[in-house]
This record gives sequence, structure tokens and C-alpha cells, in this order.
Amino acid sequence: MSQQQAIISKGINWAVIWLYVALVAIGFLAIYSVEHKPGEDVLQTLAGFKSNYSKQLLFIGIALLVGTFILLTDSKLFTAIANLLYALGILLMLATFVIGKDINGSKSWIPLGFMNLQPAELCKIFVALALAKYLSRTETDFSKPQSQLIAAVISLAPAVLAVAQHEAGLALVYFAFIIVLYREGLPPAYLIIGASIGVLAVASLVVDENTLFIALSILAGIALLFLRRRIRKNKSILLIIAAAWAVGVGVQRFAVPYVLNTAFECYQSSRVLSLVGKEYDCSKNKHTKTDSTSKKKPAKTTDDYNVKQSKIAIGSGGLLGKGFLKGTQTQGNFVPEQHTDFIFTAIGESFGFWGTTLLVLLYGLLLFLIISMAERQRSVFSRVYAYSVASIIFFHVAVNMCMTIGLAPVIGIPLPLISYGGSSLLTFTILLFILVRLDADRQMVLR
Repeated sequence: MSQQQAIISKGINWAVIWLYVALVAIGFLAIYSVEHKPGEDVLQTLAGFKSNYSKQLLFIGIALLVGTFILLTDSKLFTAIANLLYALGILLMLATFVIGKDINGSKSWIPLGFMNLQPAELCKIFVALALAKYLSRTETDFSKPQSQLIAAVISLAPAVLAVAQHEAGLALVYFAFIIVLYREGLPPAYLIIGASIGVLAVASLVVDENTLFIALSILAGIALLFLRRRIRKNKSILLIIAAAWAVGVGVQRFAVPYVLNTAFECYQSSRVLSLVGKEYDCSKNKHTKTDSTSKKKPAKTTDDYNVKQSKIAIGSGGLLGKGFLKGTQTQGNFVPEQHTDFIFTAIGESFGFWGTTLLVLLYGLLLFLIISMAERQRSVFSRVYAYSVASIIFFHVAVNMCMTIGLAPVIGIPLPLISYGGSSLLTFTILLFILVRLDADRQMVLR
């Protein structure tokens, strides 16, 4: 065994590496299955890099080279350059506003010739490293609100830029870092408040606004009735109830309409409302362009074609699937974006329930191994980084799969290591291989 091989092999968690290889292989086969045409010369297509699956093969080669380089790197390098990489990521995201390439209405890509780089994807790595760097500092007291605020800013600053790039889906991914902050001591009250606002936002979409207003008022009245004795002793409880009622009404009357009509574009609001069986009137959206002859654009019908086709494809796979390269829906190109956001449909149609269940189990095993690795780290830096990786992967998997079966709005985020795309594959490769390198040096204390 050579010296380089010995360096790579020492302390490496090979179970994670082999799971990575298995998921990447499944992804390549899934992309190949939706693009393969009977009678085509596969070798010639691969050599020409004209198809998406041939390009994905190139991305896999690049990702493996990058992964190998990471395994040969000293773990101290990641702590040394964490803040520098974070600053670089923010600059790259800002650069997209000047030199960015517009793809599907989102100006979040930087063209590199052989591939398009999406800084919002790469920034997930940089946020994970910067957050780990900040929380591992000896002077950081995470029990103080100031430290909690700084950690939140580090996590969510790229999300703000992603929204400005019309990448609402990727922006939501950054909220996954709240799991990391909770593990490191964020008070549960923040999670309870956030979950309550989320439930209220969903209720605002489903329930009539006047009915919800009355319900909130009744709940506030009941709270006043049951807590009247405590209120006499402590007037601050009354202020808390009043503030909670005001926030609830504010979310219902102002925040949700603002997000639908101003922050989101028409198609995004349509997808959100279609999830609860409602249609969205695009004339209310500030992004809707009207012509000179009409001041008001008619209501747009529910935008759920993608999800309908996705359900048909997955459902047609049944229990055992139709077999590899035998999917009529995915082979017939009936599912939009089936090689990227809806790649799960190809697996569902080809291999059925058992195939999708196996894929879920592979992801579950990967997350279990990552969390196990996180809890055995001596270094806070390594533990925080490991939980960041687990949170990002969990969010991507859960939302993408729910999206394809109609349990979540279509927000356009890829399935990790499966979906087509150089930026996505490279991002998850770097995330995982840095973790494997840190775990191999887990006896070191990194800051």
C-alpha cells in the first residue's frame, strides 16, 4: 500500500463512502433511464457529453477527484479557512446579480463553460463550516441572545440573497440549520414559537380569514379566563397574551398575504395554494405583468401539472415496478424536470414501492451514520459540522420526496446525490467528504 493510500484509509468510515457510491450510482442509472432512447449508441453518447447522463458521468468524475483531494487534506485547513470560504460564498452569490446566467427565471448561476455553478448550493458548505467555526470558539457563549443572533445571521444571510435570486426553495434549506442550533443549546421556546407561526401560516391558507380571526380571539379570551388569577399578580402575562394575539392576527392578515402577493412570484404562490386545493389569482401578485388593454389579469388555474404527472408515474410502478428502462411515463418524457427535481419518479416507476423504500432506507442509514459520527467527536467544530450535514441532507430528502407525491409544494430542490446537476453533486460530495475527513481525525480538538 502506498503512503497516499495509507493516509486516505486511516480512520476513514468506509460505510459512508460506500453509501455515497451507491447513491451516486443509483442517480446515474435513474438519469440514464429517463434519457435513454432505443437504438442509440451509448458509448458514442457518453464520449460526446451531449446527453445529461453523459454530463453527469463527467460531474461524478470531478466529484470523486475533489473527494479524494479532501481525504488527503489536513483537517486543520477547514477550520483555518472557514470564515474566508463563507466570505467567498457571499461574494459569489452577490456576483450572480452582475454576471449570473438566467435559468428558468432564476439568475443564480455562474456559467463556467462545461457546467453552471450555483453559489447558493455551495454556500451550504460554507455556512456549515462558518457556523462550526463560530460555535467552537472558546469565547462564544451560546446561552446568550447575542451569540444566538450572530449564529442565526451566519445561517440565514445566504437565504436572503437566495430569495433575491428567485431561489425560494434553496433559501428554505438554510432554515435546516435551526436543528444544529437546537442541538447546541438553542432554547426550545424558539422552536415552539416558530412551529406555532408555521401552523398559523398554514391555517391562514386553509381557513377563511374572518373565521380564523374569531378563533384567535376566542383562544385569547380563554387564556385570559384561565389565567385571570395569575394576571392579577403578574401583569406581564396579560402583555404576553396580547402580544401573541397581535402576532397571530399579523401573520394571518398581513404576513401571509405579503409573502403570497409580493415575496413570491405567481407560479410559486399557485403551487403553495394548490397543495391545499385552492387557486391563486395572479392579478394580486406584484410580479404579474399586465398588458395595455387589461388592467387586471384573470385568475390563474392551479399549477399542479408537474405533481399530477409525478403521481401518475410513481403510481404506475406499483409494488415491484415496471423494470429498468421500461417506464412508459418517464421514458415518454411526460414528467417535467424528471432528471432533476423529479428524478424520484424514475425510481418509483422503474422499481416500484420496494425500490423507493430501499432508497429511503439508504438515506436513513446514511443519516444514522452521520449522527453517530457527530456524537463521537471530541471537537465542537466537528460535531456542529456533522449535524449541519445531517440537517441539510434530511431537509433535501424529505422535501423533495414529499414534493413529488404532493405532500409539499414544488419548490425546486434536488434529491441529494441522485438528481442531475454538477453544482448539487459537487456540494453534497464536499459536504460528506469533509465530514469523513474530520471524523478520521476525531481525536483532534479543532477550533
